[in-house]
Amino acid sequence: MSTSSIYVKPPLNLEEQLGLLMNRGLAVSSPERALHYLRFIGYYRLSGYCRYYQQNLSHEFYPGTTFDSVLKLYIFDRELRLLVMDAVERIEVAVRSCISNTMSESYGAHWFMDKSLFHNHRKHDELLGKIRAATGNYDRQEGFLKSYYQKYDQPDIPPSWMMAEVMSFGTWSSLFANLKSRQDQRAICAPFDIDPRIMKSWLHSLNYLRNLCAHHSRLWNRSFSIKPMVAKKYEMQMKDNGSFYAYAAMLRVLMSVIADGSKWQYRLAVLADSHPEVPLVAMGFPENWKKDSFWGLVRSG
Repeated sequence: MSTSSIYVKPPLNLEEQLGLLMNRGLAVSSPERALHYLRFIGYYRLSGYCRYYQQNLSHEFYPGTTFDSVLKLYIFDRELRLLVMDAVERIEVAVRSCISNTMSESYGAHWFMDKSLFHNHRKHDELLGKIRAATGNYDRQEGFLKSYYQKYDQPDIPPSWMMAEVMSFGTWSSLFANLKSRQDQRAICAPFDIDPRIMKSWLHSLNYLRNLCAHHSRLWNRSFSIKPMVAKKYEMQMKDNGSFYAYAAMLRVLMSVIADGSKWQYRLAVLADSHPEVPLVAMGFPENWKKDSFWGLVRSG
């Protein structure tokens, strides 16, 4: 028998929202400033950062918790998402380029139309449907697509390097997973020195991470439901593969190949140092994580 019920809680106006927080013990030095952030960030969004400072059952705040304590967590998380998206963007571009180049060199410009290269033919049909949907309405698309369709009737889909520019990361992740030949997958993964099974899992996880960031979801203190496969080489950093620390390690591995000059790991360390009040342990970071040679933050000698 169902135990569901009807939601009847009334909405609270901004002053009532602030009053609820203060009644639960949150110290607010400037109500006007707090109301500003409640208006433009939202009570429910901020509540995700409040929970760390609240006692589980009563929702009472621990003594000494201020509105700024909560706000600083929110600001750190926003800056972290921007840093993560910088890495994910570079990885996405690099991965689709490696797939496109490797497969095009072996099977021609329209390799992705060859059903025999894929395990699951139904998924391949879905892939072609997505590509046609993304490229077909070329009058509203990139100029290179319009140019292709003005010049050519066949094939009805542009070549791989054009298709790469309009397909989502999720589509590329699914495409890689559906490739039939392990030899092709190994060739794609060779520049990264990663086993295809690991890469398949990592691409799926990275697409999940990208979507979280794109929808402004909280990364801090999140237990990730999609967990990247742990590579033996990075077992120490990724053993808690439901934590952000494991995801950060995955980004570090890929960025060290793709864009080592970006010093992404240094920017991560700088971000952490600029927010000393943020408890990184809630994201799986060990206490002395910056001393781990994996991150390359401490020079030997």
